[in-house]
Amino acid sequence: MDRRIITVFGGSGFVGRYIVKRLLEAGYNVRVPTRYFERTKKLKPMGYLGQMVPVHCDIKDTDAIRRAVDGADGVINLVGVLYERGASSFMNMHVLAAKNIAEASKAAGVKTFVHMSALGANKNPHSLYATSKLAGEKAVRAAFPEAVIFRPSVVFGPEDNFLNKFASMSRFLPVIPVVGTPALPHVDLGKGSVDFFGEGGPKFQPAYVGDVADAFFKAVEDKHLAGQTFELGGPETYSFLQVLEDIRALTRQRVCLLPVPFWLASIMAFFLQFLPKPPLTTDQVRLLKTDNVVSDDAKGFADLGIVPNCIETIAPTYLKRFRPPLKSGEFRRLS
Repeated sequence: MDRRIITVFGGSGFVGRYIVKRLLEAGYNVRVPTRYFERTKKLKPMGYLGQMVPVHCDIKDTDAIRRAVDGADGVINLVGVLYERGASSFMNMHVLAAKNIAEASKAAGVKTFVHMSALGANKNPHSLYATSKLAGEKAVRAAFPEAVIFRPSVVFGPEDNFLNKFASMSRFLPVIPVVGTPALPHVDLGKGSVDFFGEGGPKFQPAYVGDVADAFFKAVEDKHLAGQTFELGGPETYSFLQVLEDIRALTRQRVCLLPVPFWLASIMAFFLQFLPKPPLTTDQVRLLKTDNVVSDDAKGFADLGIVPNCIETIAPTYLKRFRPPLKSGEFRRLS
């Protein structure tokens, strides 16, 4: 294979590192635009000397974007934020940056453009995050009609900010809030049972980061995928409560799970969102009001020839480190 160049915006992030590794293993030369070269250090050992090249780029600088995509055969855009801070607003990061990168790629004669959106972007008109992701998709389509767009669900893996965050919380907090569950008891007349969680809150279809990286690699390799949109969700659907229960079981922590209805979560988030790295924002509460699952008629992993992994297969390999230390004279099972 000739040494084709792929430019990966956001290549130093969680999902980006797996995509860059996949491309380097396949023999591609990879450019990673970044403002901070320190963040790309972990990428260099993934390939041979000079195969991964970091280039200085501020995504608000259209000239820098043009230089980053010049001569590239393919461009992948992973730029995104979970909460707004200063110039890193949803509009700037999800819409304007996507538009500028797609336009520059088209003008440079790039053959393949792959864009990462988010599952549910077209289902939640009340969340600024979701509406900005959808607007970003439309901007990319207008500038680069042949672009492949992926909408992944919550992505999990060894360095994720999803399972790891709650596993870490379970070590230091006596309770973990289960957002979107009723505070009043739920009575199931059919089963004659009473509980405080009802349906267990919003539903997720978590996707393993390695499977998501395989999907992006497939889009770079297969020209027949041009112009299509895929929703990437794992093989299992979990409620928020089920995810937290699985984390509690895997970490063997005795943390309590506290039901928190949306109205109370909104009040909590109003104050938490002002923290430097907020654990919850009011927009995220609005986002949680819509289940994060794949649409019935959407194309997904199966259409890409990928069999996705579930949480039970991957998560135990990296959540074990959150288990409490052994007591004197105690032996731990291997499982």
